[in-house]
Amino acid sequence: MVVYDVRCSHDHVFEAWFPDSAAFDAQVKKGEVSCPVCGDARVARAPMAPNVATGKGDVARKKQMAAHAVRMLTKMQAFIEKNCDNVGNRFAEEARKIHYGERESRNICGRATEQEANELRDEGIEFGEIPWRHRSDA
Repeated sequence: MVVYDVRCSHDHVFEAWFPDSAAFDAQVKKGEVSCPVCGDARVARAPMAPNVATGKGDVARKKQMAAHAVRMLTKMQAFIEKNCDNVGNRFAEEARKIHYGERESRNICGRATEQEANELRDEGIEFGEIPWRHRSDA
């Protein structure tokens, strides 16, 4: 497996894993690799810093990586809030209605219990899960 930093045409950088470089090239050519922030499939490998374990720098690098992850999660959350209808605790119900054609197709977000999520998967209803950051006043 290889890991690449990938950059979309909107300058969003994200990390992606591939079996090898040929798989990366093939998936990009087919438009199968897209930015998790904006959905852009016009992507290319971004320059990467080598991962060299030095001891002292490992703690700083982990903190830097954690901060980057929080920033990306915050951006993803803002994108979802802007582009999706928040249906709250009715997520599973609304997802089913959209899937079975009882409601017009639209982007939704909300909350589902673990049991509801498993039932949606069993029914073949596709959805994504992300940890949701609660905003603070600080």
